[in-house]
Amino acid sequence: MRVLLTGLVLFGLSSLAGGFAQSPGELVAARAVQGLGAAGLAPAALALLTATFPAGRPRVRAFGVWAATNAAGGALGVLIGGVLTQYAGWRWVMFVSVPMSAIALALAWRAVPADRPVAPTARPDVLGGVLGTGGMSLLVFGIVRTDRHAWASATTLTTLAVAVALLAAFLAVERRTTRDPLIRPGLLAGRSVAGANAYNLLAGAAMAASFYFCSLYLQRVLAVGPARTGLMFLPFALGVVAGSVLAIRLGYRLAPRTLLIGGALLTAAGFLWFGRISPYGTFLTDVLGPSLLASTGFGLCLGPVVATATAGVPAHESGTASGLLNAARQIGASLGLAVLGTAAQHRTAGITPLSPTPESLTSGYALGLTLSAALLLAAAAIAVTVLPRHPVPAGSRRPVPQRTAP
Repeated sequence: MRVLLTGLVLFGLSSLAGGFAQSPGELVAARAVQGLGAAGLAPAALALLTATFPAGRPRVRAFGVWAATNAAGGALGVLIGGVLTQYAGWRWVMFVSVPMSAIALALAWRAVPADRPVAPTARPDVLGGVLGTGGMSLLVFGIVRTDRHAWASATTLTTLAVAVALLAAFLAVERRTTRDPLIRPGLLAGRSVAGANAYNLLAGAAMAASFYFCSLYLQRVLAVGPARTGLMFLPFALGVVAGSVLAIRLGYRLAPRTLLIGGALLTAAGFLWFGRISPYGTFLTDVLGPSLLASTGFGLCLGPVVATATAGVPAHESGTASGLLNAARQIGASLGLAVLGTAAQHRTAGITPLSPTPESLTSGYALGLTLSAALLLAAAAIAVTVLPRHPVPAGSRRPVPQRTAP
């Protein structure tokens, strides 16, 4: 509860600061604090859901409602963001989050019951946090910069090598630290947790990249303004809501693993369809159909992947499991944008090196969307081979003894 409220306060205040930013550095700093607030919000909300609905039909319904609400919020955000960007200016994209955070804070304060804070068993693992954050940041930075430095260049190879070294050091620290580790290695020993996080990483990479490519296709190729682009994303968001509602009904009869496989395959089919976009296309012929197919499949995945990632996890680790799932999605989104965006840019530059044309841009976006489909097929393969056929009963895993500080 306290983490949820703190996250909302941080998110609201940083949004206000971002709206008043006078330089790129101030805006980046505000966005960083925004990320800190959001990083606390998502795991805390999922942990509350996990603790309140540990098993049975109420759990299926709760995660389905969470997924549908998440999709509805995404639809509203894209629409409002497009309208504000075109008619009010980019600052209002930041300002609009302030009253929304205040409303959410008031609702959480009144509706969410207070919980007993867990006493820390050791000091925070600061070194692990620095190593993990630095390693992932350098990894994404090194990939993104391949538009200026070739993959085989000394700059790229050095950056990626340092990133790998930092991540390896992070894993070593997590295994040996006497402090509270960010991620207890044993948490990923279960097939449900490991498989769901791998699945979510790939799905996050594909979805973030696809949103990016579709938005650019609409604005740079079809010459659609930001406001209309936001409106054209509504069918996608509504499809996610429909898929989430369908997941609730099917979740009473089918295992989460089955829904994850089916959802990934449907989404992959939608992205393959998206990969056939034309530089002379229209919203009705090139965007609407694949949007509805991909979004319905994605909606089928949202609730089941959360339920799977937290199934059987001891109550005192439900927040950690939820945070790990959210981190997997965010890392996947960052890597997906970096890798697939770079691939699309290289395709476009290979066709028209000096100035991109609608044809070369479309070719790059189509490649990115096709690669997104490949990521979803890989996610489906993980669901088939890694996830257990039957869900793990809640509380079935024995709690791991907590390490005490020296």
